[in-house]
Amino acid sequence: MPAGRVAAKRQVCLRNRNIAWLWFYWLGITGAELCTGLASVRAGMWLHILLLSCLLLQAALTYRHSAGRLYLALCMAPLIRILSLALPLAGVTVVYWYAIISVPLFMGTLILIRLLGLRLWEVGIIPGNWSVQVAVGLLGAPLGLIEYFILNPRPLIEAPGWPEILVPAVVLLVCTGFLEELIFRGVLYRVASEAVGKRFGLFYSSFVFASLHITHLSWLDVLFVLGVAVTFAWIVGRYRSITGVSLAHGITNIGLYLVWPFFRAEIYEGFGLLHSGSF
Repeated sequence: MPAGRVAAKRQVCLRNRNIAWLWFYWLGITGAELCTGLASVRAGMWLHILLLSCLLLQAALTYRHSAGRLYLALCMAPLIRILSLALPLAGVTVVYWYAIISVPLFMGTLILIRLLGLRLWEVGIIPGNWSVQVAVGLLGAPLGLIEYFILNPRPLIEAPGWPEILVPAVVLLVCTGFLEELIFRGVLYRVASEAVGKRFGLFYSSFVFASLHITHLSWLDVLFVLGVAVTFAWIVGRYRSITGVSLAHGITNIGLYLVWPFFRAEIYEGFGLLHSGSF
């Protein structure tokens, strides 16, 4: 067999093996999230620690290949849950949990970007076409309303009003919107696309992101988040910027936790649900 065909066949085998490992880790993350939400928070955290350790080891063993870069980027998924469960946040207002947890996550993400040798524009930190980015960002308003219907969460603040909303809104915009888009659509999608293909990277980064919403204990929300994640990844792949999706993600969470809960009666009445037994 010609040397070229042998090399090509070896590359295909290596790619398929890496894909198998990636789906194995996705199943592990999904299982750990199910354990956290349905069985034991402590056991779920230890499963995430085990996954993080395995990913770091595999990244070290394959550091010369693009797959090693992907395993390293994937470490951020279990790390997010470990920090959210392990940091001593008792007594801290829930909205400020995001700010506290985001500090080590921002540091870890910046270190990861440096280790991977990525430039800021390569992970989408560019303005992009402002008309497109603003249009994408405004999608956050209806997306937040849809997710509010799914989850119906309690507000993260005691009363509506600009003084009460301003700081929490900035926290959600930066510490959930920008940070999570940087991790999943900026870094993970980019590195997965380089390692195993753009289409696979789009769907894989979206599946991992959706899995981290299992602890809401709503399969409808997981499917909704998956659809949004795929759409956001496509937008980033098309326009090369995370500006719009970060804004949309932040506005979604602002509406979900700071705005729509205070207009529950008006929303349900507007959709004709007050007298249908749904409210």
